[in-house]
Amino acid sequence: MSPLIDSHGRTKRKLRISLTDRCNFRCTYCMPEHPDWLPRKSLLERDEIARLARLFVAQGIDQIRLTGGEPLLRRDLVECIRAIDALREHGLRRLSMTTNASRIAPVAATLVAAGIDDFNVSLDAVDAAVFQRLTKREIAPVLDGIQALADAGASVKLNAVVVRGDNEGEVVPLLEWAMARGLPLRFIEYMPLDAPGHWRRDAVVSEAEMLAAISARHSVESLPRESDPASPYRVDGHYPLGIISTVSHPFCATCDRLRITATGELFTCLFSPVGTPLGARMREGADDETLGATVRRAVWLKDAGYAARPGPVERTITMHAMGG
Repeated sequence: MSPLIDSHGRTKRKLRISLTDRCNFRCTYCMPEHPDWLPRKSLLERDEIARLARLFVAQGIDQIRLTGGEPLLRRDLVECIRAIDALREHGLRRLSMTTNASRIAPVAATLVAAGIDDFNVSLDAVDAAVFQRLTKREIAPVLDGIQALADAGASVKLNAVVVRGDNEGEVVPLLEWAMARGLPLRFIEYMPLDAPGHWRRDAVVSEAEMLAAISARHSVESLPRESDPASPYRVDGHYPLGIISTVSHPFCATCDRLRITATGELFTCLFSPVGTPLGARMREGADDETLGATVRRAVWLKDAGYAARPGPVERTITMHAMGG
């Protein structure tokens, strides 16, 4: 099959697959206070996940990231990883995972052995009280998980969403904590993807504000931006820092990502109001040719993204169900 290209000329190389909508954290920017979990029977089975992954790899996707919810809550996680890892002979180059790391310490080595190349760990604060206020959970298991991944030889990157009034004071401490441990870090501007009516523009700490706080204590050099969503910087001449500034500086023009929810809906953009129900059509008996044509049409019709439609997206699905 031909590569997946949208009408704006953007070729898709990366796919995010949510394994579950369930999460053991309650991050204020992601999860409704009282989430309604999807019925388990509506979630994709392992063979369905593998089938969709194979379909996308056949169309040029060469990097897959497993997300949630929290992937570690999926009982057959290791088997799912192995099933997707088997696609390397068909063109898959990289298999990654996004996690809160709170349950990962006992299985870190197992996940690496099963095929995960790198992990993105959500860490929005290093101050224990701030972390608990944001996530409603303790920080110690997360730090243990990060250490376990390092001990297992895994490649680890930290992600931190910055929300005014919650953790903007953690920007410099978190940076210095990550620098001391040689862990790459990406700050993320607070995006309008949580419960309807919750997001506020004045809660966004912009890329410029983060850089100003960092520059007061460290030298910061801007680097050329490529297809990655993060604007790259070099701190103190050696440390790699990224800032994903979707609100103040959208990266839509170079977006090469797609995502599939835990029920098999394809969302061509993080801010798409509706998805394409691949899982439902697969269960109705659609063959790979039909599913492939459905994917190509959905990708071709992908709009310009947040840059063209800034502000909250109106839809029933929230971030924990969409996939981080």
